[in-house]
Amino acid sequence: MKKVFRTSKKYFEAFRKEKFDLCLLDVMMPEMDGFTLGKKIRELDVTVPFVYITAKSMKDDMKLGYEIGADDYIVKPFDPKELLARVKAVSRRYTVDNQSKDIIKYEDLTIDIGAYEVIYKGNIVRLAPKELELFHFMASNPNKVFTREQLMFEVWGYDYPGDSRTVDVHVKRLREKIKGGKEWELQTVWGVGYKFEVR
Repeated sequence: MKKVFRTSKKYFEAFRKEKFDLCLLDVMMPEMDGFTLGKKIRELDVTVPFVYITAKSMKDDMKLGYEIGADDYIVKPFDPKELLARVKAVSRRYTVDNQSKDIIKYEDLTIDIGAYEVIYKGNIVRLAPKELELFHFMASNPNKVFTREQLMFEVWGYDYPGDSRTVDVHVKRLREKIKGGKEWELQTVWGVGYKFEVR
């Protein structure tokens, strides 16, 4: 069922009470801007996909939207067919993830992309969506070295407006939360990029 909310406050109240399959957010909304609303949604649910549809086209705005956790950022005016195609692509990606229950296991580590959950040394580790997707992608390709640009493309997509420093920031956050294990480690390959090393 599609629902339209005139204010961000009503949107958030409904989100707290009901299960949403996907959220479409404008940035310029009454009572609370869309960036703040996006942050609140992510705090409550790290798995629900959401897309910004907005007239704010500056790269800094787009970058902030993606860093908050948006799955796509569509600038007005837009072709309705393009909007539908991009929303379907986001929904399809989450549906495939949830159906596959792709679980990766190493000693003291379980990454469940379907449940958007990481268990490290017996404890659930809270990761932002892109941190988890980056970690899952690298762990799915053990001992393979990726450049920052390759990781940007695989995890954020080709049209992400940020730069490779975004990857460095996310790797740093991952290392702060997950220190590594006896058999595996998130490693820097100097002058090249990163790899998930399995010994």
